[in-house]
Amino acid sequence: MYTAPVDDIAFTLKHVAGLGDALQSGALGDLDEDLVDAILQEAGRFATEEVAPLAEVGDRQGSRMVDGEVRTPDGWAGLYHRWAEGGWNGLTAPEEFGGQGLPHMLNVAALEMWNSGSMAFALCPTLTMGAVEAISAHGSEELKAAYLENLVSGKWTGTMNLTEPQAGSDLAALKARAERAQDGTYRIFGQKIYITWGEHDAAENIIHLVLARLPDAPAGTRGISLFLVPKFLPDAAGNPGERNDLFCHALEHKLGIHGSPTCTMIFGDGRFGQEKGAIGWLVGEENKGLACMFTMMNNARLAVGMQGVAICEAATQKAIQYANERTQGKAPGAKATGMSPIIEHPDIARTLLTMKALTQGSRAISFACAHAIDMSHTESDAGTQKFWQERAALLTPIAKSFSTDAGVDVASLGIQVHGGMGFIEETGAARYLRDARIAPIYEGTNGIQAIDLVMRKLPLSEGHHVRGFINELKAIAEAVRVSNKPELGDTARYLDQSIADLEAATDWLLEAQAKGEAASALAGATPYQRLFGLALTGVYLAKGALASVDDGKGAKRASLCRFAAENLLAETAALKDRVVSGAASLEAARAVLA
Repeated sequence: MYTAPVDDIAFTLKHVAGLGDALQSGALGDLDEDLVDAILQEAGRFATEEVAPLAEVGDRQGSRMVDGEVRTPDGWAGLYHRWAEGGWNGLTAPEEFGGQGLPHMLNVAALEMWNSGSMAFALCPTLTMGAVEAISAHGSEELKAAYLENLVSGKWTGTMNLTEPQAGSDLAALKARAERAQDGTYRIFGQKIYITWGEHDAAENIIHLVLARLPDAPAGTRGISLFLVPKFLPDAAGNPGERNDLFCHALEHKLGIHGSPTCTMIFGDGRFGQEKGAIGWLVGEENKGLACMFTMMNNARLAVGMQGVAICEAATQKAIQYANERTQGKAPGAKATGMSPIIEHPDIARTLLTMKALTQGSRAISFACAHAIDMSHTESDAGTQKFWQERAALLTPIAKSFSTDAGVDVASLGIQVHGGMGFIEETGAARYLRDARIAPIYEGTNGIQAIDLVMRKLPLSEGHHVRGFINELKAIAEAVRVSNKPELGDTARYLDQSIADLEAATDWLLEAQAKGEAASALAGATPYQRLFGLALTGVYLAKGALASVDDGKGAKRASLCRFAAENLLAETAALKDRVVSGAASLEAARAVLA
């Protein structure tokens, strides 16, 4: 059974990601360490005692259609109500609408724990939080007044409607249409697929944010508008009233996240209402909906990264528990009679330590990204604000991609530790792999994240920001060297080499872009993204190992840091070679695919 690692999360927030410094400087207002600890403890308790016990029910039973209505797994509606009553939906939401206005770092830490408990359940509030962000940033005062309080409280939930059968990642192919009505509203028509929690029985209303085109819209992504389309139209008192003309046509049958209803939504076919067309309100300006939606999507990408971290943690916990209980063979040097617990075998220990290192590295990268987002919102100096905005922009694709790839890898390793029993559903190890597999795909596939990282984020400030960040990493590696801690072994040398690989690959990619060789840069984008994530894993684990914290875990942190450096970081050299030298062979081999 999963137990929220509150101490590890708190340590990473405070001593690696930057929360401790932000608290001491007063950048986060009246927030103090006692409140941080209290929030994390209660979030961990709820995830451990309330969410995790219902995860298996959700996976086994799944959401289902009953008489045309979507029913969530047994106990999930009640679980959601208790979660919302706890105020968790409004941690970072605006205080004027009932939120708590707390830092993003606390929210992503809580999201990790909800997702470790059940990724399928946590998807619902994740989308609602994104809807709150989009409406807060771009909605009219009337829309904010009508919808935000109920969304912030969790009384109503939100969705994001982008994908259509012919338009996946390429939104230029989007066909859903919107027509202007005389009363200032719009009528929405079309089909959307893969809509997470698009219909369910856990909340009294569902607020859809829908991308659609107006009749006179320009072609391509420049002609997309964003609309707020509620399931039930609020009455004069603000309560759910008449049913809007939209419904869930079907639920997808998925590899994982079975408890999460993934819906095909139909808008405007005349099933409900007095005339055809789902009634919606414009969010932002006409034909500028994609920019509004990206407010929701950017932080959603970090939230998806947290899903990867969460699966890493849960799968690692389960594998370590099993490895301590399962006996097999005789471990080298074993003195006890009988078979040894498999955790004593070197290969199992190596596997488990790899899982743990990837978990903690992914967590640190994601928390550092959240810290950058927080600082970009709290800084008043324009130059400093720009610095943190660029840091958040740089880290977001890495946090999303490296963490979700790690989630798949770690969950797969967890099955391997279980052996044949891992392939049997009863153990629960397989669920983590099935759930994890969607995360590298949605909110922009990890390949798209690599394109974003290389083509848009590296050139920020003409490449000065990423080069400055690399210098920060070098300073941490130097601190390891001068610390002379014997328990860190050869960590400094491996950090130096991985950072050098990162710097060489970065320089090559920036130069390729400067020469107009976009295809060559794109050929190396995905290996570069992993190279960056591995280098950050080594550096952030080292930063944690150097922190002077009297919690009795310093030796363990140093040992894991050394293991990661000496066992995982050698891969960066091969990744650098793939970035620099892979484009020619890729082009030459294209004929193989014909």
